[in-house]
Amino acid sequence: MILVLRLGHRLPRDERMSTHICLVARAFGADSSVYSGQHDSSLEESVKKISGNWGGNFEISYEKNWKRVIQEYKKKEFTVVHLTMYGMPVSEKIERIRESENILVIVGAEQVPPEVYEMADYNISVTNQPHSEVAALAVFLDRLNKGKELERKWDENFNGKIKIEPSEKGKNVKK
Repeated sequence: MILVLRLGHRLPRDERMSTHICLVARAFGADSSVYSGQHDSSLEESVKKISGNWGGNFEISYEKNWKRVIQEYKKKEFTVVHLTMYGMPVSEKIERIRESENILVIVGAEQVPPEVYEMADYNISVTNQPHSEVAALAVFLDRLNKGKELERKWDENFNGKIKIEPSEKGKNVKK
């Protein structure tokens, strides 16, 4: 199981970014997402609507206390991975992380509290340069899943109302 924890969601600043975190999490193989910070029912509705139309069982929930989420999943023996440009390179740690059956991936929004770095089993960077948390999550999940989410068979996992048929030119959407 892969769960993504979005830290410190802020309205209106993070509306699109947090939605994109959930979209990437869902499309790249995570099972669910929890967000902390400000409660945002429109974020939850958007993600539920996307899952309803495009398929899959991806879920989203809100938890005011992010520390409680980390502690809860550590008790459940999840491996806690914090994505940060200050961490160890993903290529050096990904094999070890893949050994874990259950993973909690932490993605920040606002300045990440120092406790997160301490609570994480791994502080992982996809690059040590400034970049988007959405990009970091996509690269990490791609490496974790060995690129399987890029295969056509992957789409069969979702079985949604809407499906894209690959096309060299134009759009081919099946409903």
